[in-house]
Amino acid sequence: MTLTGGCHMSRTILYARVSTLDQVIEHQRQQAEAAGFNIDEVVADHGVSGTTTLLSERSEGRRLFDLLRHGDVLVVRWVDRLGRNYDDVTDTIRRFMKRGVVIKTVINKLTFDGATTDPMQQAVRDAMIAFMAATAQAQAEATKEAQRAGIMAARTREPSKYRGRKPSFNRQQLTLMRDMVARGEGMSAIARATGLTRQTVQRLRNDFTAAEALLERWV
Repeated sequence: MTLTGGCHMSRTILYARVSTLDQVIEHQRQQAEAAGFNIDEVVADHGVSGTTTLLSERSEGRRLFDLLRHGDVLVVRWVDRLGRNYDDVTDTIRRFMKRGVVIKTVINKLTFDGATTDPMQQAVRDAMIAFMAATAQAQAEATKEAQRAGIMAARTREPSKYRGRKPSFNRQQLTLMRDMVARGEGMSAIARATGLTRQTVQRLRNDFTAAEALLERWV
């Protein structure tokens, strides 16, 4: 940590987002440290979609906005950890740069800094931000389309096998659970409110994407 203007100790904060059980927060920290970053704190969201949930709507995303100050460095594995929505990602990066926060990526080693006053450097920086944000959204949309095509093919080949076991939860319960997780509610409170067991709440919380897909199969 280093001192910046006033008494604020500048920090390097890693923001990590994992949406499936196959992704691990610690891996993102290890990648960042291997790239030469000295991480002071890790802020992480679990089981949250970067496509449908804005950074400011995620429980730890909101905390990130509260934590970051002038002189801090925000590290992300790539811009898609901030989100996969073009408007949200570009707006988020600009908001942080206006605060004097420097955003750095582990992959490609990009740096987004709002301190430059040179118009050409600003133009190149803003174009890169736009390109990376557009790429993140395009990749998400391509993945979703591929998944949709695979689902349709599976339904056609083996409709009964594709659907699998009927879900033990419904759309209303999943929506309520997602809202409560976003508000930072604990598993016990969520279980009481939804009528689901703690084990079910934990399983769904770990992979909202899979839960959504299971409900879709039983529509």
